[in-house]
Amino acid sequence: MSIKNIRVEVMQTLGKNIDKFVDQFLIPIDTIWQPSDFLPNPQGDNFIEEVKEFQALGKEFDDDFWVCMVGDTITEEALPTYESWLLDLDGVEQDPDNGWAKWIRAWTAEENRHGDVLNKHLYLSGRVNMREVEISTQHLIADGFDIGTATDPYKNFVYTSFQELATYISHNNVAKIARKKGHKALAKMSKIIAGDEMRHHVAYSHFIKEIFKIDPSEMMLAYHYMMKQQIIMPAMYLRESFAEKASLFNQFSIVAQRAGVYTGFDYVDIMRKLNVIWEIDKVKGLTPEAEKARDYLMRLPDRMYRLAERAIIPDTEYKFKWMTQM
Repeated sequence: MSIKNIRVEVMQTLGKNIDKFVDQFLIPIDTIWQPSDFLPNPQGDNFIEEVKEFQALGKEFDDDFWVCMVGDTITEEALPTYESWLLDLDGVEQDPDNGWAKWIRAWTAEENRHGDVLNKHLYLSGRVNMREVEISTQHLIADGFDIGTATDPYKNFVYTSFQELATYISHNNVAKIARKKGHKALAKMSKIIAGDEMRHHVAYSHFIKEIFKIDPSEMMLAYHYMMKQQIIMPAMYLRESFAEKASLFNQFSIVAQRAGVYTGFDYVDIMRKLNVIWEIDKVKGLTPEAEKARDYLMRLPDRMYRLAERAIIPDTEYKFKWMTQM
């Protein structure tokens, strides 16, 4: 049997428990938070005053912070790209009765709220050029992305396990900065978004654990493949209006590190956490090739940490169109 067919079988086996996974890791739509819970109420008598308060609080944050907020918002709003990628995995069918398609739709519905609330907060803050933000968002969706996994569900679940934890860290750090500046509403909003991302990380990590039980060697090789090529950020192709694809990501990445929102050390910390969560040191029944892959994965965090220590973060002042006056 081909590797692809084995993966399809494994996905079909796990897919029998989708209802359980949905109940365990996602929250019913009628009870989960919605964007309007964290924004000024346009039907309320104090709407204008609340918006003015948002704008006054927003002036306490520097441009680096707002660039990070814009990047996080655009990344969340590129959700159509992520959903279409997941729906193309081996073992997933665009069928209302397909278990994995049900999971992806439910996960997408939860994620969709993040872009909504972040976008509206940016709009009300008065600190950014929303038209330029919207252009960057449209470009990122139109440009798509290639995370190097093709249709392999094992590799994709490694990616989502990593990326959900990365977004948790980013939103959680934004919450900490907002709290220090006294913006309680933004801190609460960012903290609860981070909570969603952590739940999703736990879910995808659980799927990987289950695959390790069924197909340990191939799962280890897929994990090795993803970490060796490094995890590509969803915002890799960021650009501004009239600019080339991916022309903005390096500057954005530097600003995010400088602001303490997401750093090279965070990347290393995620690798360490995944090794522990999946207990890769205890996985049994590996082929010689998979054993070699495990050895590489066990050593990788220390190696990457040394690289992060040597990295120099420029203090260059970048000019983002997102921050210009309309």
